[in-house]
Amino acid sequence: MRNSLRAAVLVVLVGLLGSACTTSDPETFTGTRLKQPYQAPDIALTDTDGAPYSLAADTDKPLTLVFFGYTACPDYCPLVMNNIAAAMNRLEADEREQVDVVFVTTDPARDNPAVLRRYLDRLDSDFVGLTGDLERIIEVGDPLAIYVNDGKRLPTGGYDLGGHSTFTLGIDENDEAVVLWNQETSSTEFAADIRTLLNDD
Repeated sequence: MRNSLRAAVLVVLVGLLGSACTTSDPETFTGTRLKQPYQAPDIALTDTDGAPYSLAADTDKPLTLVFFGYTACPDYCPLVMNNIAAAMNRLEADEREQVDVVFVTTDPARDNPAVLRRYLDRLDSDFVGLTGDLERIIEVGDPLAIYVNDGKRLPTGGYDLGGHSTFTLGIDENDEAVVLWNQETSSTEFAADIRTLLNDD
């Protein structure tokens, strides 16, 4: 993504978050708790088994971590996903059972179900991968304040694919995104916040 586009997206995101959320005490909680949670849309994408999967209808655990990215991403995607995988390994078995992790591709032209499954299996075989039409993925991300590049053709002949927001959302059992984490969140911080959220009830 070009620098100017990154800057524009950042400005929009800051504006959205400024009115919708508040940052928790950094000494006790790393993520940002949303004062006005985003409602997960009941729009079905396709999981790696070819079955429909909705971030509203199919996220029934106490907490679901959702990240939009793509398998060929050279920077933030592997950083974030590896930290999430490491965080899950820090949890006790009973804690892990209460958490799902969902990776939504922003590059469906290349990330078919088989490609997604191979990518996620290197991290955690329990992770859910979702793909679908790019327009539908954008539609899913929009109410969650997720930016997804529309894949327009570049002058070079290629496509500007895969651009996306870099934060991770935490969706609760009420299908509301109640917290977000930025791309700098470490595995230790993810694990600590997950425990806090699971114990909030």
